[in-house]
Amino acid sequence: MSLLDNTILFVKKKLENAEGGHDWFHIERVYKNALLIAKGEPCDITIVQLGALLHDIADSKFNGGDETVGPRIARTFLESENVDEPTIAHVINIIENISYKGGNFEKEFSSKELDILQDADRLDAIGAIGIARAFNYGGFKNRTIYHPKIAPKITMSKDEYKNSDSPTLNHFYEKLLLLKDKMNTPTGKRIAEARHIFMQNYLSQFYAEWEGER
Repeated sequence: MSLLDNTILFVKKKLENAEGGHDWFHIERVYKNALLIAKGEPCDITIVQLGALLHDIADSKFNGGDETVGPRIARTFLESENVDEPTIAHVINIIENISYKGGNFEKEFSSKELDILQDADRLDAIGAIGIARAFNYGGFKNRTIYHPKIAPKITMSKDEYKNSDSPTLNHFYEKLLLLKDKMNTPTGKRIAEARHIFMQNYLSQFYAEWEGER
């Protein structure tokens, strides 16, 4: 089988019991987003494919906050597949720099492939699926859906963001509604615009229902 086929099988197996917002289907959606964005960008498609498939192989949220687990697992797998070191290093750099981390995280690595994959991953965090993922994770962490007296904290350090247990609706203001303006590529920006509007409409409906207005 090909490297791509083996990677898909590896990721499916590794994530078979993952939380619903970070499972194989999340990976598959990011993979599809990445391929769509890559059509309009000069890039190494193999890096894009491998980065998409391995970017969340061990999210630090589910590993005690340890950000080294995912890159380590990805490297071990790619080495077992005899992938060349430059490709491995590029994929690892993508995994280490793709996450939002409170929005004030300075990337220590830059590439067109990272730009593509960051957009692809962020698109899955907004719109209809982004809303579903937010509430799924909030339920997984037993968080309050909404609390009128707990205001969103827009400016957070990386550690504050990682350790936040605020109501799920606050996450819209702390991350989801900010992503539209953080997209890297023309395709990513175009898709994000429509998904952003969907979230704004959802919030309007949410607050109206909360107040018993409709």
